[in-house]
Amino acid sequence: MAGPDPRAELRELAAWQRPLRADFPIVAANPEQAYLDSAATSQKPRRVLDVVHTYLTTSNANAGRGSYPWANATTAMVTGAAERVREFLGDRSAKAEEGAGAGAGPSSVHFTSGTTEGLRTVARDWLPLLLRDGDEIVVPYGDHRANLDPWLEARDLLGAQGVRIAVRELPCQAGTGDYDARALAALVGPRTRFVAVTHVHHVYGADMNVHRIRDAVGPDVPICLDAAQSVGHQPVSVADLDVDFLVFSGHKALALPGTGAVWARGERGPAFRPGGWAGTPNTAGIASLAAALDWLEAAGVERIARWTAALASVLTDGLSRMPAYEVLGCRSSLAAGTEVQRRGSIVTFRHHGIGSQDLGFILFSHGFMVRSDDHCQAGRDPRDGSVRVSLHVHNTLEEMEKLLTALAKLQ
Repeated sequence: MAGPDPRAELRELAAWQRPLRADFPIVAANPEQAYLDSAATSQKPRRVLDVVHTYLTTSNANAGRGSYPWANATTAMVTGAAERVREFLGDRSAKAEEGAGAGAGPSSVHFTSGTTEGLRTVARDWLPLLLRDGDEIVVPYGDHRANLDPWLEARDLLGAQGVRIAVRELPCQAGTGDYDARALAALVGPRTRFVAVTHVHHVYGADMNVHRIRDAVGPDVPICLDAAQSVGHQPVSVADLDVDFLVFSGHKALALPGTGAVWARGERGPAFRPGGWAGTPNTAGIASLAAALDWLEAAGVERIARWTAALASVLTDGLSRMPAYEVLGCRSSLAAGTEVQRRGSIVTFRHHGIGSQDLGFILFSHGFMVRSDDHCQAGRDPRDGSVRVSLHVHNTLEEMEKLLTALAKLQ
């Protein structure tokens, strides 16, 4: 089924997008450079930078450790930022209590340095409390290593204590990375206690349709969702996603590096309480995250998703006409009404005759900043690289057309 005309979509949204692009100082200052690596880290709009500057020059202090006005203001900012995360994620449960990240209802928000630390915190501090000898967990072996290694580490830690845990591979379809929900349903048994999944694949760029996972595993098994490539790029609602943890990186959602959060529903399994002493939080990063979520909401995340998907469609369509290139993932994932994954803001491809590292250097010489390696994909040979183009609202149709022109010359 043919999808909508992406160029018509881009023309419709052009007047909305133009001032948003201008709001990124680094983009505006480098008009001859095209930043196409937002899946690795996003650029920051002026509002985010201004909020951080204001915080650091007016009320910088530690949170929860002082009674003077700057400390009180910082504590209130961190608490408010946790509530802002819940609102942005569509958490409609009771509002947060006083305190950094605590929730009045069962749900809670805990700030981390990013998705990797967040997933590791769930694996280290919560999962061992859930599991008993002989239990099973199901995790993805073809997604980002950050959503595999922590679960294997938890298995090994429990094994050293004499608790044997079986790790099952989450079934997926070869070539597309799409989860095989039917095979998963057959894999789930009475000792299945936990499932880890990814919301948007960081290589194939497709929404993994995680609602099928809940149907496959049943109503009682906790699910942890790696949302690193969805939060800040497309609408995300925990009210619609029946998952127990949602973990994301602030730096991929227009905030500063070293920021992220774990949202915990708190309804299946033990309460989620990160272990150890809670040290000084990244207060400037947390301030930037709250500002980034405000900016994204004002801009309209749904429109951002439409814009970047249309750009990705133009790029994918152009690449499909060049025999020298192979686009990774499902080729029909951009079609309207498709029953497979819908591709978003990521397009990953290979040249049949030029290695990914060389192609990355060549593209940079033409003004394009792309990712060119194995993208930290679990199970991938580091030598088996590809080029990843990942987009955000500041990217343009002109950049896609110039990129396609450069790629065409390399055939």
